[in-house]
Amino acid sequence: MSTASKPATAAAGIVLATQSAVPFSNPSSDVPYILGHSDAELRRLMLQAAILKPITRRLLLEAGLQPGMRVLDIGCGSGDVSLLLAEMVGPTGSVVGIDRSPAAVTLARDRARAAGHPGITFHEAAAENYAGPAPFDLAIGRYVLMHQADPAVMIRAAASHVRRGGVVAFHEVGVFGTFEMRPSVPLWQQSLDLICKAFLSVLAHPDTAGRLIEHFHRAGLGQPAVFCETPVAGGADSVAYAWVAETLRSVMPQLRTIGVPTAGIGIDTLEDRIRQAVIAVYGQGTLPIQFCGWVQV
Repeated sequence: MSTASKPATAAAGIVLATQSAVPFSNPSSDVPYILGHSDAELRRLMLQAAILKPITRRLLLEAGLQPGMRVLDIGCGSGDVSLLLAEMVGPTGSVVGIDRSPAAVTLARDRARAAGHPGITFHEAAAENYAGPAPFDLAIGRYVLMHQADPAVMIRAAASHVRRGGVVAFHEVGVFGTFEMRPSVPLWQQSLDLICKAFLSVLAHPDTAGRLIEHFHRAGLGQPAVFCETPVAGGADSVAYAWVAETLRSVMPQLRTIGVPTAGIGIDTLEDRIRQAVIAVYGQGTLPIQFCGWVQV
C-alpha cells in the first residue's frame, strides 16, 4: 500500500540535499536520450547523485535490503546506485550493475575499483537480455522507467531476475509540477522550466513517477508501496545550483533542436548567478519531486 509523502531530510549542502539519477545511457532505443556522455555530463550525474542518495537509501531500507543480499542495479550508468548498494549489503553481499552503454560500464568499473568494492561486477546488457547465474534478492532501477517506451515492460523484466519473495524497486523523478523558489528567484524558475521543456519534448511518459502504482499493476506485480520526497535547495553551499546549471548545459542541444533560443542563457556563469540570487533573498526552492515504489514478487 502507498505510504504518505514525507518531507526530505537535510544533507550535505541541500536542505535535503549516485547510478545516475538520469541514466548514463538510454535504457530504451525507442526513446531518445538527450543528455549525452560528455565530461560535463559525468559531473552533472555526480552532483545529481549527491542529491538523490538519501532518498534512494530510504527506498532500499524500506524495501528490506539487508547485509549479505545479492542485488541487481538496472541501468547502472556510472555506478552511483551500485556503490550505495555495496555499502549497504556489505562484504557478505554482492551487486551486479548492468547498462547498455560500454562507456558507462567501463566508468562504473573504474569507480568501484577506486572505492574498494570488489563485490560489484558490471556488465554491458539490458534488463530484458541479461542472463545472470542465479536470481537476485532485489532489483532496482533509478531514473530508468521514464526513458522506456512502456514502463510496465521494464518492471516485468526486472521481476524476471528476482527470486520468489524478492523485491523489485524503482526510484523515478516527476517531470511535472512547479519548482518554486520563495521569495521568488526568476532565474531559478526559468532554468528549471527550460530543463523540463527539453525532457517533455522527448519522453513518452513524463508522468511515469506519478503513475508507479498503475505501471506495477500493468506489469502484473500488484500494489506497490510508494512514497515521495521533494529535495529542497537553499543556502550558499547547496549543490542544487550546480546541478541545475549542468543539467541545463546537457539539454541545450535538445532545446536548440526544438527551436528554443539558448544564446542568452550564459551557461558558464549560471551556477554562480543562481547562487547569488538565492542567497540575496534567503531563498528556499524545490527541485523535482521524487517517487519511489517497490513490491515483493
